[in-house]
Amino acid sequence: MLYSVLSNLSRFQKRMLFLSLDTFLVLFSLYVAFALRFGTLAPFPLIHGSWILWPVLGVLGAGMIMLLRLHRIKLHAFEGRAILRLAAAAFLLTVTAMAVSYLLRLGAPRSVPVIFGTVFFLSALMARLGALALLGYLATGGAQAVPVAVYGAGSAGIQLVSALRQSREVRPVVFVDDNPALWGLIVSGLMVQRPEKLAAMARSGRIQRVLLAMPSTPRSRLNALLEKLSALGCDMQILPSYVDLISGRELAGALQTVAPDELLNRDMVDLDIPDVAKAYAGRVVMVTGAGGSIGSELCRQLLNCRPARIVLFERSEYALYEIDRELRPLAEAAGIAVTTRLGSVTNRARVQNVLAGEAVEIVLHAAAYKHVPLVEENELEGARNNVLGTQTVAEAAMAAGVERFILVSTDKAVRPTNVMGATKRLAEMVIQDLQTRSPRTRFAMVRFGNVMGSSGSVLPLFQRQIEQGGPVTVTHPEVTRFFMTIPEASRLVLLAGAYSRGGEVFVLDMGEAVKIIDVARRMISLSGRRPREQGSPDGDIEIRITGLRPGEKLYEELLIDNDSLRATPHDKILCAEEGQLSQIEVAAMLREIQEALGKGDAKALRRIIAARVEGYHSPQVAAV
Repeated sequence: MLYSVLSNLSRFQKRMLFLSLDTFLVLFSLYVAFALRFGTLAPFPLIHGSWILWPVLGVLGAGMIMLLRLHRIKLHAFEGRAILRLAAAAFLLTVTAMAVSYLLRLGAPRSVPVIFGTVFFLSALMARLGALALLGYLATGGAQAVPVAVYGAGSAGIQLVSALRQSREVRPVVFVDDNPALWGLIVSGLMVQRPEKLAAMARSGRIQRVLLAMPSTPRSRLNALLEKLSALGCDMQILPSYVDLISGRELAGALQTVAPDELLNRDMVDLDIPDVAKAYAGRVVMVTGAGGSIGSELCRQLLNCRPARIVLFERSEYALYEIDRELRPLAEAAGIAVTTRLGSVTNRARVQNVLAGEAVEIVLHAAAYKHVPLVEENELEGARNNVLGTQTVAEAAMAAGVERFILVSTDKAVRPTNVMGATKRLAEMVIQDLQTRSPRTRFAMVRFGNVMGSSGSVLPLFQRQIEQGGPVTVTHPEVTRFFMTIPEASRLVLLAGAYSRGGEVFVLDMGEAVKIIDVARRMISLSGRRPREQGSPDGDIEIRITGLRPGEKLYEELLIDNDSLRATPHDKILCAEEGQLSQIEVAAMLREIQEALGKGDAKALRRIIAARVEGYHSPQVAAV
């Protein structure tokens, strides 16, 4: 109750409170100075000739406090420079008391001003430290905050400890650092311990959480450290990069749980290349599916490329509203126009009107149905949106003389075992065909691996399951996937637009494929718990094998033909020119799909896919 009242005071009220407190301390310190000098708690009979000091120093002291802005110092930011201000105020009060005594020829002993200044400094300092301690106690309601160890006693760790001392939930108790030169030192009031002591502190309950404060550490080193610390059984959080540290954000609120890219088992690929910005600067860029995970990130990254205008094309009103609400203030600040357009990629007239009306020069086609089980059960709509929708937008772009068209595809399009992957491969064939007869527009495709953190990806699912206490469901112990982050995926699309000469497939070198079950184990460990599975029956969160879903593969591939690879300006971006159907075959395929959709014949659609998509195989085809 009291904490709430104090916290809700206005800034003006807080300043007046401190001004009143410091003014009172001036008067109180003067009384204490005389009491100490004369050795009595009632020095009044001895100081009747010096009573004028109280009103004079009260008024002048209040003025000095305001001049030095003591009442404006934020209590939670009370540190070395604030203490120096208190010392300066105490010195000025001492000099003022001497000057007043001399000018008014008062009979006060000469030592009184010195004692007065010293007492004021000490009392003002103790008052603030006491207020900090009281607020800390009231904030937690007397409860015990979570004790934490800060890993990294560098500048980031010191700033973090300073911020955490304002927190109601956590209490920093120790620093941990790899540098032997720091072991045993006291930094920001905390002892620096060697990492080997963490296990004992965790077992004894002295710490319950580890906060990693090493924002400049390379990703590979950080991953190895996280793997090692996961055995402690403590919660772990990681400090953001120095970009966040220098942005002025509150560090106590900046701690993040381990981000998706912590699970890559590789360093993120640096795709920040000047060629990207040059390719989009001053252009009108349309993003289809702008409200989706990839589409929205594309829009965010386009802001750094300084296009003339970004056209947000989206069928979901709510998704379009959300990305527009986020993007528009940033775009206005950068001088970039933003246009919102509701519509479906299957509506040819709407797409044509938007392309012509906005004078679009580049199209980034991210609109698609992508969830494998849903498309497997709704194959007709999957084909309508993914295949015919791509055809509609691409043909309209070519007719409008758009300069570049980039299709966002998936590694599931390579020898697919599901309808979603097959429809994306058919969409690629449409783009390949259009490139052969496009006089102006350059078409290209980008294949993604699994995008960590996107809607429907495995990471949000695992996170929800862990928060609910399990089980964490994995379809097969040997399932592997290539993983990339949303920023990597979006940047790859933009790079493809910059590098494209027409008809290529771009993929990111994502290193080795990762086992999904290893991702599950790692996420459980990083949450401070232990996985429970065959061979580890004493764990906290069960990993349950559920069996492969319809259309799911054990592993994914990125390229149909590795022999077609050629170099790009970036050593981590691969480019291939793969085989394709003839114009007559593509036209026949599209006509057959339209007939199947017109009749609502899902079996016919699956037969078309089996006949046209290389490597497609599905148990359901046998029953067709």
